[in-house]
Amino acid sequence: MLAAAVTGVGGAAKAQAPAATGRNAGHYRFRIGEIQATVLSDGLLAGPPKVYASDAPEMELREALMRAFLPTDTMTLNLNTLLIETGGRRVLIEAGAGQTMGPNGGRLFDNLSAIGLRPDDIDVVVVSHTHPDHVGNLRSATGGKAFPRATVYAPEADWDFFIRNDPDLSYMPVNAEFRRRFGEAIKRSVEPIAGDIVLYRPGSEIVAGLTTLPASGHTPGMASFLVHSGSDQLLLTADLAYHPVVNVDRPWRPGPDRDKDAALQSRRRIFDRAAADKLLVLGFHYPFPGLGRMLKTDSGYAWVPANWQF
Repeated sequence: MLAAAVTGVGGAAKAQAPAATGRNAGHYRFRIGEIQATVLSDGLLAGPPKVYASDAPEMELREALMRAFLPTDTMTLNLNTLLIETGGRRVLIEAGAGQTMGPNGGRLFDNLSAIGLRPDDIDVVVVSHTHPDHVGNLRSATGGKAFPRATVYAPEADWDFFIRNDPDLSYMPVNAEFRRRFGEAIKRSVEPIAGDIVLYRPGSEIVAGLTTLPASGHTPGMASFLVHSGSDQLLLTADLAYHPVVNVDRPWRPGPDRDKDAALQSRRRIFDRAAADKLLVLGFHYPFPGLGRMLKTDSGYAWVPANWQF
């Protein structure tokens, strides 16, 4: 994921701050069979629309945004982490950005507090890939573990590419200084948990009811997730798409995809499954709470937001 700026890490800085007043709720509860699930917002980030729709003709992109009543000069994306309670454990799927991608992230801890939980109540954290907006909250403001009791899982191929090596980020459609800060934010975010990280290969089950699915292309090891209980299922698409207007309702390719052809194949395979099986879908960057379904159309797909549950 790319935004207008990559800033310093320290995502848990807000963990001790009082919950903000005057805002709408940043948490949304629902069930997947016997699993209690809660979308927890970590806030927002934003960037130029062309970053998220790299091959879109300028006029068509502008028209698509205007028809959706969206600004044409910037695209705002949500940060939708998911907490599930399964097998007696609290599992957070995606850690969120913290302050690594601009000033409007880092709200996860306030929203966790709003449902009566603290960071040390989290048993497991699973990330789909190691971009800063997915790992930024792993580091506290003091440089320690933001989730002190949690076992953290990350895809092995991403760890090899971004952490163990000096990654070549020249594919990203941003300037060299942004790329430098982006790479540094990844490494600093995961420093506190690097000694006891658990690496996985997509296709494995992390805990009962949570299976990882291969979705490489955006990054070397990115996974999507299937949460399942009985006949109920929820598919988390991670960064296969950034916003339904440009990557679902239109077929435009995200600029931050490292291997755009592989990412396209993953997107089609997983979106086809979502449409065929009529799965409930959670998009990490979709408008909060990010839940809906995919429809297969003659030209591709269409996004249908889920009805709000009171």
